[in-house]
Amino acid sequence: MARMPAGGFTEFARRAAGALLGLPALLAGSVSAWAEQPYDWQLGMQPAATPVRERIDALHNELLVIITLITLFVLGLLLYVIIRFNAKRHPTPSRTSHNTLLEVVWTMVPVLILVFIAIPSFKLLYFESADAHPQMTVKVTGHQWYWTYDYPNQGDLSFDSNILSDAQDKQAGDPRLLGVDNPMVVPVGEVVRVLVTSTDVIHSWFVPSAGVQEYAVPGRTNEAWFKFDRPGVYYGQCNQICGINHPFMPIEIHVVSLADFAKWAADAKKKFSSNDNGAMQVAAVASR
Repeated sequence: MARMPAGGFTEFARRAAGALLGLPALLAGSVSAWAEQPYDWQLGMQPAATPVRERIDALHNELLVIITLITLFVLGLLLYVIIRFNAKRHPTPSRTSHNTLLEVVWTMVPVLILVFIAIPSFKLLYFESADAHPQMTVKVTGHQWYWTYDYPNQGDLSFDSNILSDAQDKQAGDPRLLGVDNPMVVPVGEVVRVLVTSTDVIHSWFVPSAGVQEYAVPGRTNEAWFKFDRPGVYYGQCNQICGINHPFMPIEIHVVSLADFAKWAADAKKKFSSNDNGAMQVAAVASR
C-alpha cells in the first residue's frame, strides 16, 4: 500500500490537485507529439492536415449528430411501445392497419434525411476529385511490395521507397512498420496532384491525415490531390490486401518548406541519378 506523504491528507490533496491541473498540458503535449500518427488509447481520428481531410471530418461530425438523434428517437419509440402497448395493459391487441398518414410520414422522413445527407456528401466527393490547379505532380506506382515516386516537375526524378527493418526504424526514430528508406517529400502549402497506378496487383495509397485513399490499379491511372497546411512527417499504408507482404509497404511523407524542398530535390537528383534513372533494388523482407 502506498504511504501517505508527509503532511497527511492536506499535503496529499495538494499534490493531487497539482497533478490534475497539469494533466491538460501533459495531454496537449502528448497529442502534439503524436499528432501525425495513431497513438495508444486514441479517441477520434487523426488531426486533419489538409483541406480535404478537414471537410471529411466536418461531414463525419455532422453524420454523427444525425445518427445519434435517429438512434435516440428509435429508442424512445421502442420504450413507448413497450410501456404503452404491453400485453398486460392490452390483452386484446388492436387490429388497426393501413394508417395512410403514418405510412406517408415514415416513408418521407427517411427519404428527406437521406437527401439531407446526400447533398454535403456529393459536395465532398466533388471537392476531393475537382482540379485544384496543382502546382506540382507526383506519380505513385505500387509494386509488390514497395512504392515508386516520380517527380515529372523535377527533371523526371524517380526513386523507390521500401520499408525499414525494425532495427533501422529504431535507429531513425520512426514508428515500427511505418518508416521507409526514401520518403516522399513535398513543400508545405503547395497543391500537389497525385497520380496513382500499379504494375502488378491492386494496391491502395492511403494517408489518413491527408484525407487521401486512392486505388493503384494496373493499366489505369487514378488521380487525387492534397495541400498540407503545416510541415511535419505524415504516415500511411497500403490498405488493400495485395499479397503476402501487404502490411510491409508503408508510406512516409515529409512536408517541408519550399526552400528545403528545392534543396532536397537537388540532392535527390544526384543521389538517384546513378541508380538506373532512380530505380533502386527492392529491399528484401525475409526477416519479417
